[in-house]
Amino acid sequence: MTGLIMAAQLILGLSILVVLHELGHFLAARAFGIKVEKFYLFFDAFGFKLFRFKAGDTEYGIGWLPLGGYVKIAGMIDESMDKEAMKQPPKPWEFRSKPAWQRLIVMLGGVTVNAILGVFLFAFVLLQYNKDYLPNENVSDGIYAYELGREIGFQAGDQIIEVNGRKVERFKDILSTRVFFGSEIKVNRNGQEALVIVPDDFYRLLKDASGSRIIAADNYPFRIDSVLSDMPAGRAGLQTGDRVLALDGLPVDSWGAFVENVGLKEGLTVQMLVQRSGDTLLLPVEVDTNGHIGVLAAGPDYALASYSLSKAIKYGWKDAMDLMSANIKGFGKILSGKEKATESLQGPIGIAQIYGGEWLWSKFWFITGLLSLILAFMNILPIPALDGGHVIFLTLEVITGRKFPDSFMEKAQLVGMIILLALMAFVIGNDIFRLFR
Repeated sequence: MTGLIMAAQLILGLSILVVLHELGHFLAARAFGIKVEKFYLFFDAFGFKLFRFKAGDTEYGIGWLPLGGYVKIAGMIDESMDKEAMKQPPKPWEFRSKPAWQRLIVMLGGVTVNAILGVFLFAFVLLQYNKDYLPNENVSDGIYAYELGREIGFQAGDQIIEVNGRKVERFKDILSTRVFFGSEIKVNRNGQEALVIVPDDFYRLLKDASGSRIIAADNYPFRIDSVLSDMPAGRAGLQTGDRVLALDGLPVDSWGAFVENVGLKEGLTVQMLVQRSGDTLLLPVEVDTNGHIGVLAAGPDYALASYSLSKAIKYGWKDAMDLMSANIKGFGKILSGKEKATESLQGPIGIAQIYGGEWLWSKFWFITGLLSLILAFMNILPIPALDGGHVIFLTLEVITGRKFPDSFMEKAQLVGMIILLALMAFVIGNDIFRLFR
């Protein structure tokens, strides 16, 4: 069942993205009076189709090969490689008969829709599911620095002022993906300003220490809010309202210090000094193999702010740009040889695993929004057969006033298709290899 849920989310997510991407090309083409012969979700390779119908001049349908989709624009050299049609004299409704600036807009239609969709979905998730956020200025106790955070210079109690010269409004923005690729963070430390430098390769530490925390708003003093009776804390006699003073003789002055130190005692028994109604107790507590004992803390009284529509759009844009920046930097590191493509690129199987085996709509829409941005970025790369390849040629045509010959465009399209097929084979093969590894 888990595999089916993963597959269903992948197919639905990619279908939405592909249809809307191609719709961007379709609407731009029709706006300039260009005939669109076919509009397909998935490829109808070898002429085999699962479903089709015709409306006006356009055939709409679903192909059998789920590797994307396409619109066949009349008079355009594309993946159909319809050379016979290109031998005929140009018609006024064909792509090749239109001015270069119009053809450029048509080619940018898909990535534009994907970029807008990504921002929209991020804003939608914030407004519909997250609803509230923690303002950075309300974290009055400062941050708790876990081991990874201390390695780069954070200290417990630091209050974040700026990241890369910009004031931080949401606390979560301190932990944005972009920050992990190198940044300067200004903090207030005991009334004095200090600078924490996040190294350019810090993301590697995160990858190697998957799940490890860096910093969090966990520097508040706490009492136990609830105890899980079937966990070690319940069996040891801990109660709601208890205040933990020390673990194995080490003082505990914050929730972060408690979580970190308990996590270091996996499978061991700790001596927990507890204050209860004026009395002090020493309780031996077993820590399970996951580093948990089964208590929840009464959270700090940090006031939250709600996402309005305008704030959701603002932060949806910001989150989208942060993730796009991080992906571009990551892609650059692959091209420069600093990162291995086998460890960084994901194919369909890898994407399905990211969606996960549980259908959570908030997660589904967030990941679909992320994929929409990645699809926009990948499609604008200057590779023949991708939108970006066409954009490069058309931009040069606009600048020089000279059109590339059809024979050249056909060869460029063929080269691009070979590159894309090789890349597709690589990422799918890499996904399969990962499964067995």
